[in-house]
Amino acid sequence: MLRKFFNTYVSKDKALTKGLTQILGFVPSNLHFYRRAFTHKSMTSAEDEKDKRLKFNNERLEFLGDAILDSVTAEYLFKKYPTQNEGFLTQMRSKMVNRKTLNRVAAEMGLDVFMRQFGATRISQTMMGNTFEAFVGAIYLDVGYVKTKKFIIKKMLQQYIDVHQLENTNHNYKSQLLEYCQKFQKSISYKVLNHYRTKSNRERFKIAVLIDEKQLSTAEDYSKKSAEQNASRKALIKIGVLTKDEANS
Repeated sequence: MLRKFFNTYVSKDKALTKGLTQILGFVPSNLHFYRRAFTHKSMTSAEDEKDKRLKFNNERLEFLGDAILDSVTAEYLFKKYPTQNEGFLTQMRSKMVNRKTLNRVAAEMGLDVFMRQFGATRISQTMMGNTFEAFVGAIYLDVGYVKTKKFIIKKMLQQYIDVHQLENTNHNYKSQLLEYCQKFQKSISYKVLNHYRTKSNRERFKIAVLIDEKQLSTAEDYSKKSAEQNASRKALIKIGVLTKDEANS
């Protein structure tokens, strides 16, 4: 019985190593980081929830990966566009690492296969993007910053993202909504409905968009700016400036 269990465990590790190697371009050394990266909080057992020290999900890795993605993408854009100003670089970085982009990249890389391997049965788009950030965090802990940077540039930015297309794509929904309100002489404001910390001690914001002092839409995210953008996108759909297909493109 013990030998059968051991052989099954080793076999799973070999399959995980093989699958990761195909995506990473190198053989991973510390599989436990990747196991955690592919374990969403919805798959955490009740016993794990009772003992926060042993909670086995990817939220902390997600936090780490998010910071690394921002850093690498900022440097990549700084070197790629030596004559562009800060505003352009900020907008491009936002387009390249926003939730929608990360959801798509994770799906096209096939990260859902690993998530199912570690217990996920119903995988939402948001889970895909969060898992990609956690995946980046796991790579960093496994092989360090230099190799992680190379992976992000070669395997993500250059392989899955068309920067020239993004240059002509306006995903700044807050700016679009502001232009709409100016055109039709409407007042616009944003209100923080809730600001709290998650179980993993991450800040989270719930923001409302008010047009002519009436609440039009709300959204939540880990940063105030992201929540405002998501709420603005919902508002643009609601007032008919954007269709759902345009907002998801």
